[in-house]
Amino acid sequence: MANRTTPLQLTGIIVEEQTQLTLADLSRVCSVHAEYIIELVEEGVLIPEGREPRQWRFTGLELRRASIALRLQRDLGVNVAGVGLALQLLDELSELRARLSAMGSE
Repeated sequence: MANRTTPLQLTGIIVEEQTQLTLADLSRVCSVHAEYIIELVEEGVLIPEGREPRQWRFTGLELRRASIALRLQRDLGVNVAGVGLALQLLDELSELRARLSAMGSE
């Protein structure tokens, strides 16, 4: 008897940095109310293109930041100001790692 395995079929959506999401799109993808996204924008956690909420457009990078912010609040109980600080520190850490990596390859 041969051991047959069924291939695993994965499905998903790839969101690129060039993706343009509206406030409603981002809220739906993150499963949160628009007010939460607006709060993240007011705190400087997310920086959309556009002057007012109905004109805002978010990139895939902003979607990633919103997801991290949501996890920090939901899983760790971090407030919005703390989320902003945490994301800033994560950005700095990423930049420092990139610099170290570049220095190591020289």
